[in-house]
This record gives sequence, structure tokens and C-alpha cells, in this order.
Amino acid sequence: MTEPITTVDGIAYPFGRKNVDTDVIIPAHYLKTITRAGLGRGAFETVRAEAGNVFDDPAYAGAPILIAGDNFGCGSSREHAAWALNDMGVKAVIAPSFSDIFSSNAFKNGIVAVVLPQAAVDRLMEVAKDHPITVDLETRTVTTPFQDRFTFEIDPFRRECLMKGQDEIGLTLAMGDAIGGFEKGMAEARPWL
Repeated sequence: MTEPITTVDGIAYPFGRKNVDTDVIIPAHYLKTITRAGLGRGAFETVRAEAGNVFDDPAYAGAPILIAGDNFGCGSSREHAAWALNDMGVKAVIAPSFSDIFSSNAFKNGIVAVVLPQAAVDRLMEVAKDHPITVDLETRTVTTPFQDRFTFEIDPFRRECLMKGQDEIGLTLAMGDAIGGFEKGMAEARPWL
């Protein structure tokens, strides 16, 4: 089970870079761990080495939203990238596009991946410099204190799972009785198996 999400509200990292791959999100030398705890400290390590980076700016510390550029999460299939974002406290990422594998890993780890047009992302980058943003899964909107309202599409199954805090293990466990009944029936019908 993951934490149910209906809204993500707060300050946002106005990052905005395009083509940020999973190696930038969490460098390979952090992949030796099998635990999720502490990966947030290594997140965006190469970006944090740059003077004046947004991730070390106290104004954005603990931001639950990350605003990124086009093709966020490209590169290798690295679930550690979603783990690192979660460990940083990020619950939603807004970008013009995501790599499919990152989007899937984000969903499986309770992170909302919101796709918006570049013009909307540009506006949110400006707002995020000084004001909070709200991502609402129920209404499928991203709003600002300035009455900006951007709608987004999300797969209905993913939306429901995020709102209920269900992951693949939780969905399987919820079907325990049905699975047990099927297995019992198979054992009776085909005892040789």
C-alpha cells in the first residue's frame, strides 16, 4: 500500500530542465542499496553540485511538487529514481512529457505524473518561484492562487489506485479469497498438477 493521494498542495521545485534522465535523478553509485530510505540525499547529485541550484535553495526545501521539462525520467529503467523522489518528499511531478518507464515507476510508487502543455508548464514555473500550486486528482486539475486552472488526463485505473493508495501488492492481496478459491478449484479439477 502507498499513501492515498487526492491532492498535492504546496511549494514546487521550479526545475524545468528537459531530457533529465534517471542517472541525473539518482546516480548509478546509489543503486547498490535495496532500501529506499536515504536515497533523497543522493537525488540530483550532479545538479546539486551547481551553484544556486533549486534543490538546495531553502525556499523550496521539502517541496511536494517538482516541475520538470520535456522527456523527464528518460534513460534506464531505474525504479530507484521514483524511490529517491519519494524520499525527497515529492508526491507529484509536472512536465510536458515523461518516459513511459518513469511514468510507470512513479505510479507504482505513489507519485502523480502530470502531463501538461509547455505553455502551462512555463506558467507554473513562474508561479512556483513565489507561490504554492495544487494538483487535484479528483478534478484532474492543477491550480494556482491566481486562478490558473490546467486540466490533465490520467489513466482512470492509475488515478483510482493513487487515490485509494493501492499498489500492485495491495490489489493482489485484496483478491486473496478469489485467488484461493481458484487455486482450490484447480486442485480439485486437476489433482495431478
